[in-house]
Amino acid sequence: MRRRDFLSGGLGVIGAGRGFSFAGRCDAAPSWSKDLADHRIVSFETFHSRDRYVRALGPNAKKGPRGSGYSRPFRIATTDQGARGIGMCWPKEDVIKPFVGAKLGDLFDPSVGVTEEAHTLDYVLHDLAGEILGKPVYELMGGHGPTEIDTYSGAIYMEDLVPKVKPRGISAVLDACQMDYDSGYRAFKLKIGRARWMKRDEGDRRDIDVTRAVRERFPDCKVLVDANDGYSVDRFLKYVTGVADCDLFWIEEPFVENRDGLARLKDHMHKVGCKALIADGEARTGSAPKLWKWGEYEKKFIDRFFELAEEKLIDVCVFDIGALGFTRWRKVMPILREAGVAAAPHLWGCTPKPLYCAHLAAGVGNVLIVEGIPGVGRNLDYSKFAIRSGKLCVPNVPGFGISRTNGAGIGPSESVPR
Repeated sequence: MRRRDFLSGGLGVIGAGRGFSFAGRCDAAPSWSKDLADHRIVSFETFHSRDRYVRALGPNAKKGPRGSGYSRPFRIATTDQGARGIGMCWPKEDVIKPFVGAKLGDLFDPSVGVTEEAHTLDYVLHDLAGEILGKPVYELMGGHGPTEIDTYSGAIYMEDLVPKVKPRGISAVLDACQMDYDSGYRAFKLKIGRARWMKRDEGDRRDIDVTRAVRERFPDCKVLVDANDGYSVDRFLKYVTGVADCDLFWIEEPFVENRDGLARLKDHMHKVGCKALIADGEARTGSAPKLWKWGEYEKKFIDRFFELAEEKLIDVCVFDIGALGFTRWRKVMPILREAGVAAAPHLWGCTPKPLYCAHLAAGVGNVLIVEGIPGVGRNLDYSKFAIRSGKLCVPNVPGFGISRTNGAGIGPSESVPR
């Protein structure tokens, strides 16, 4: 099959409308579908959860200080047999209301995920099905990956630049890393691109100094860097030279992706001995006219990404888990694997997303590392999960293992230094 045919039509359409048949359906556990068919959705309950990060975050190369967290809606779906499923769910009530009365088996198949019409209920229905079947979501997806997955703290922003009146300096970045290290993380993604906020040469120098300081303080940890496309190619080559001996794990979005720039970067990395992986694919300048197999991503964006991947100029795909969709991630992972590209979905900044992604990793495999968001969500209990020695551990409990609580949220358990 030609690459373009594989990208545009290799896995078929999920379905559109009631009475469809699931494309790519697997009958490995046919009784599961029957068990779900016996349930009919009778109600949805809405509540909101506001994240509370472990600290207020500074700026990155694109935007100013990121604050302490955001609020988002959740839905609880209840069936006529009393089963309940919970998950993030953004649409307004008039979008959700038509699903009241629907048979779960018409909206969800364990071996595939949700139908196209029910994509807004992706997390809710995965959780509901897991609860009914008494299976963790990753087992519904086949259990092809590990249940302990490498994770990194994605909360290492430019803390050295705040507050404006009296910036705290590099020690503030080290303090942030130490806080997350003490919570179980053994990898840190550093935001770079300080030229957005400082004089260019001074900002580029600070990026190098911060990277070297973190490497020196945490010699046993992975160090990742993310420039949010904040560099030119020439300036980034100088950055790589300055940190060539820092054993970077990956470099994310150094500049707006283009073949010549990435080819120059790869060549320069080889010359100076930098073995970091190149991660890209989060940022997009437009959206597809309608949702398709690649979610909100435009076809030209997908084609360009795989052209670069074919030339080994991109090693890790960081498409956003929301822009693509949980069920679609399940379906496209074989395409990434076939292309020799590992996955590490972009998850920032909803604290439940790393937990969803951990199930994806354990279910379908090919997830290199999970972006961590240190913090909790109000009215949510994450205590069934744990972060141990740099691994996000997925619980063997029905559904996603995220439950509702009252008041302040509860974070992953056993998140202690080891």
